[in-house]
This record gives sequence, C-alpha cells and structure tokens, in this order.
Amino acid sequence: MDKQNVIGVWPTLHYRDGQAALKFLTEGLGFTLVASYPGAAAGSIAHSELAWAAGGGGIMMGSADAKTEPDDFSALAGQTQSVYLVHDDPDALYGRVVGAGAVVVRGLEDADYGSRGFTVRDPEGNLWSIGTYAGELGK
Repeated sequence: MDKQNVIGVWPTLHYRDGQAALKFLTEGLGFTLVASYPGAAAGSIAHSELAWAAGGGGIMMGSADAKTEPDDFSALAGQTQSVYLVHDDPDALYGRVVGAGAVVVRGLEDADYGSRGFTVRDPEGNLWSIGTYAGELGK
C-alpha cells in the first residue's frame, strides 16, 4: 500500500459474522484485504485491515467471537455503526453494493452541497454512505 494513501483515522467495526462481513466489504463495497488474522473461535476474525483505494485510508474489522472473553469492542457487534466513504463514481458502485446484499436507505441523489451519493445498510445493519464529497480538506 502506498504510504500516501495511509490516513490517521481507521474506523473499526465488529461483526457477529466476520467472514460474511469480509465478503460484503471486499466484493460489495470494493475494499482490498490487506491483512487478516484468525480469532479464537473457528472461522472468526481477530483483526482484518481493509484498504479503501478509491479515497485512501481504510477500516479495521473483526468478529465478536474472536476472543475467548467478550470486551468493549466485541460488544459493538449487533449495534448500528456508520461510515462515510469518498468515491469519485458512486453511480458505478451502487449496483454492485446492492447486488452484494445491501439494503438501500437513501438512493443515488445529488446533495445541495455538491455531492452525489447514496446510503446502504449492510447485512448486519451498519450504515455505509458513499459520496463524492471529500470534506473541506479534500477541496
């Protein structure tokens, strides 16, 4: 991974079914798997890193059952979390994400602040907003 694409903010999500989430995140949203380490339970994920090449940075994720004892992070599985992703062509990504099992919360639309994007709910209920708006720093 190019060091220019590394940012200092890495949202961390925890899922009940880490393998299914990993499939959705890579095949549906288009993240690239950089690293993944197994957890304590068979098929669980202790830690995965996924790069977001479309806008730089990435996320970390894991399975709730990755540790033998629950902790504050594993307690996040089952709670709705939300992430915003910058993408220069959300129209191209939309069909792929819906085809991967996402539920549309807000369809493709142009916002009054100049962004184009949409919001979907992943198979475990987390909200993913994808849009062209890169924030004031991205101008």
